[in-house]
Amino acid sequence: MHELGFDHAHMTPEEEKRLAEAIWTADNVELTTVGVDIGSSTSHLMFAKVHLQRLSTALSSRFVVVNREILWRSPILLTPYSDTTTIDVKQLEAFIEGAYKSAGLGHEDVDSGAVILTGEALKRDNAEAIAHLFAADAGKFVCASAGHHMESAMAAHGSGAAALSRQQHSNILNVDMGGGTTKLALMHGGRVLATAAVEVGGRLIAFDDEGKLACIEGPALLHAKRAGIELSLGAKLSGAEIARFVDAMTDTLIPMILQQPPDDFAKELLVTEPLPDHPKPDAITFSGGVAEFLYGREKADHNDVGRQLAESISGALRAGRIPFKVYDPGQGIRATVIGASQFSVQVSGNTIAVSNHDALPIRNVPVLYPNVKLDGDIEPGQVADEIAKAHRRFDITEGEKPVALAFRWEGDPLHARLKALADGICAGLAETIKAKRPVMLMLDGDVGKTLGQILRRESNVDGDIISIDGVQLKEFDYVDIGEMIRPTNVVPLVIKSLLFPTPMSPPDGQSQQ
Repeated sequence: MHELGFDHAHMTPEEEKRLAEAIWTADNVELTTVGVDIGSSTSHLMFAKVHLQRLSTALSSRFVVVNREILWRSPILLTPYSDTTTIDVKQLEAFIEGAYKSAGLGHEDVDSGAVILTGEALKRDNAEAIAHLFAADAGKFVCASAGHHMESAMAAHGSGAAALSRQQHSNILNVDMGGGTTKLALMHGGRVLATAAVEVGGRLIAFDDEGKLACIEGPALLHAKRAGIELSLGAKLSGAEIARFVDAMTDTLIPMILQQPPDDFAKELLVTEPLPDHPKPDAITFSGGVAEFLYGREKADHNDVGRQLAESISGALRAGRIPFKVYDPGQGIRATVIGASQFSVQVSGNTIAVSNHDALPIRNVPVLYPNVKLDGDIEPGQVADEIAKAHRRFDITEGEKPVALAFRWEGDPLHARLKALADGICAGLAETIKAKRPVMLMLDGDVGKTLGQILRRESNVDGDIISIDGVQLKEFDYVDIGEMIRPTNVVPLVIKSLLFPTPMSPPDGQSQQ
């Protein structure tokens, strides 16, 4: 095709193909990931293929998710119990192994994963036994223990409601109605502003195949008292009695949705503080098992009152007792994680502060993201308050376990501003500092080293300080911090991000109730 006047060679088609694959591999990662959700009433899992791609920024080592594809979803399993409070781990293991087989995958085929424990699964014996199931995958799996606040936030993200609040630039209230509790999450711009939970659920009572009461949870007795009926094992309830029972639950839930002060019944049934009285939602979404009936995706009874509770809520919507526009966010009972992606980030040693190199490595540290803007004057009290709220969102008692605080730094790196941030961190992590647990900070601006030095020299923090910048993290991330690499003085980070299903389609109107 051309003459150069000297001997030269061209790559063969096979060599060109290998080169193209090498270039693609340098900037792209494909992972197979699994999300396992084990709760009091139901358990299920799903496998996904995740495509991560290096950012186009020059020399960037940060990867972002550009595509996710659900490979296989398990059927919904009623969580098996060997007694009233102990999960039958052998049955659970058989279900999980069967899921791998049905999906055509082996454990060696899965690169990363997340196991979410809620409700009864959080109890010590249950959690330890379940953790043993995944012991072989401990290095690549994140195990998240989700209390009421974290479960509320996860349902909001997993249902698609958080994405909707971002798309709509509005306040969205997600109501996640499960078997034992209903979780509320108020969001704006994709951020969770407040969460709450109340004991209203579709499986507080359950029946055997003959229609006799086979299970009565404690909160059901309060709802029955409000309804003026009696519950006893082995008894049958008439259709009218079931209607009164679920209407009593609806009467308890509606004031919580409307952010009104709880009455005496609701006070006993709340398992968290109620939502604040503002801001008010512009629209409402539903997720959880009861939502499947509400949106017409499920018709069959499951020997409980989930269908009847959905009918009661639907009636309240039609009557205007819940006066908000209703959207279907896309996910109902499967408002859960599809797994955990992971990718590495290297940070310049010139801008980090690690007071004790022997403290590394540290693995699977949850990332908390206080909702505080650092673009103007920094108020230490506000920083401390937002750190406390971030702990509550993840149901973490400050000082009991290591966490990494993530901040977005904006504005000039003036000493007074950094000192104010340091003061707020010290107040917000008072028990952590007192116990000399590591103070771990993740920032996206070039202030990590200076902030670490202020904490050590001026704030007199005696414990280990790990202050790293140049990273962009978010809530529902978990971070591994590797050992210092010499002579470049950088630390490798592995970020494991909980991934949620994307909405099936952007909601464009009010659902039909």
